[in-house]
Amino acid sequence: MGRITEDMVRRRAEHNNSEIFSLEELSLHQQDIERLEHLGRWCRELRILYLQNNLIPRIENVGRLKKLEYLNLALNNIEVIENLEGCESLQKLDLTVNFVSLLSSVGSLRSNTHLKELFLLGNPCAQYQGYRPYVISTLPQLQSLDGEPIKRAERLRAGQDLETLKRRVLEQEAEQLQKREREKREGRKDNTPTINNGSDNASPACETEQLQKEKEFWETPCDFSPESRLEAHRHLEEKKRHCTTDREKKPKKSRTLITEDGRVLNVNEPKLDFTLTEDEENSSIQLDLHVYRHMDSSLMEVDVQPTYIRVMVKGKVFQLVLSAEVKPDASSAQRSQATGHLLITMPRAHGEVTPKKLPERKPLMCHSNQHSEEKGREWLEVDPSKSSRLDLTNIATATPTDNQLPRKPLERPTSKHFEDDPDVPPLI
Repeated sequence: MGRITEDMVRRRAEHNNSEIFSLEELSLHQQDIERLEHLGRWCRELRILYLQNNLIPRIENVGRLKKLEYLNLALNNIEVIENLEGCESLQKLDLTVNFVSLLSSVGSLRSNTHLKELFLLGNPCAQYQGYRPYVISTLPQLQSLDGEPIKRAERLRAGQDLETLKRRVLEQEAEQLQKREREKREGRKDNTPTINNGSDNASPACETEQLQKEKEFWETPCDFSPESRLEAHRHLEEKKRHCTTDREKKPKKSRTLITEDGRVLNVNEPKLDFTLTEDEENSSIQLDLHVYRHMDSSLMEVDVQPTYIRVMVKGKVFQLVLSAEVKPDASSAQRSQATGHLLITMPRAHGEVTPKKLPERKPLMCHSNQHSEEKGREWLEVDPSKSSRLDLTNIATATPTDNQLPRKPLERPTSKHFEDDPDVPPLI
């Protein structure tokens, strides 16, 4: 039986630092709760309460929630609207897809003067003739019914023939109550299949029989009632318990990471992207593992071996074979605060540091006179410590000698046949 416990409420109050006495909003949907209790004592300040999709048969123990404004009880087993008079601030009530057949029970909501919205879709009473006018005339404070706003003309028409509406609704209620009594008497308990909780040595014939019973259970027509809904829930619980027991009995298969002959396998169980690069300058191998950004680092374990690396991410194995042998003791792991990636640097064990490539120089060549044809070109090694540039610091000022002085042009004798014509310009 699903019950509301203090631990359950505290876990749903994480947004309020797990404090329940000052809690204003609480969500307990899909918890298989079968009784509404304790909340009136623990959470007096509640304004919003979600209890949809449970197995609650009655509305009870909420009369102390004076500040409750919104109550959601959709998809439960409620048959009567009751015990809400104490919820003085109630503005919205959702009872969608329940089993409310006593439509006259909406009269208990008259004292909830602040009630503006009511949802009764999916209940047997929503199929009654005169359902909407009856609810509108019974609850004058309502502004919306089943998501449709109530207009003034509709409210006036509903109040004109109220006595006829009441008589018609009571007749339909009586028919529905007789039908419910038959459903309770008949039930479906005898048709519930027995689930085999036997050993692993069950024969194929037994398994076939169980599958046939399972098929009959779900395919047999039945009335939609609180009993059938509870029966289906019990059946699913028993089946889930049986599957859990079988999983516990069967030993979990261990993942093969290293074969019997010592070969290491590549494994990526968490299905993470990664990048493996080789840093030639620092003679190391780097693994960039794209771990989830918001994952806590305590959920990861790094194990570096000489020939492979293994990272455990939330219990799942990531293993990768390395291209060269590395030094595990000198390896390091860092986590990026921006992306959450895990960077693992692993120095090589026998790596050689390669120098940077220098720009190519034009080689000097010499030719041997004796063996020029045989040897061809020979490359000369030049000592970089010796400079081939001219040293201008040792040059001193010297007095020019006679050989270094500029020569004067030679004067030749004038020819005897030379005639000096004054009209001819001089030669430059």
